[in-house]
Amino acid sequence: MSNVQKVSVALTPEFVAMLREAVETGEYTSTSEVVREALRAWKLRRAAHEIEVSELRRLWNEGIASGSPVDGEPLFKRLRDKYAGQAPET
Repeated sequence: MSNVQKVSVALTPEFVAMLREAVETGEYTSTSEVVREALRAWKLRRAAHEIEVSELRRLWNEGIASGSPVDGEPLFKRLRDKYAGQAPET
């Protein structure tokens, strides 16, 4: 790897044991590889979170722009009345 920088990180004994176990079992070739993969997963999770927040914000704004709220209970009552007795019995 080119342009690699070393950093020092303090970890709990539990995390150190997990790192060492991942290397000892052959799942990874080094503890650095484990950490790099964890950082990549963290980066993806953060990006996904940002997308979710943006989508929630968009939907919120769409709801606000759609106008005043309407009480849905009368519609649901009409639908329940219309389809009462049509549901298959279990």
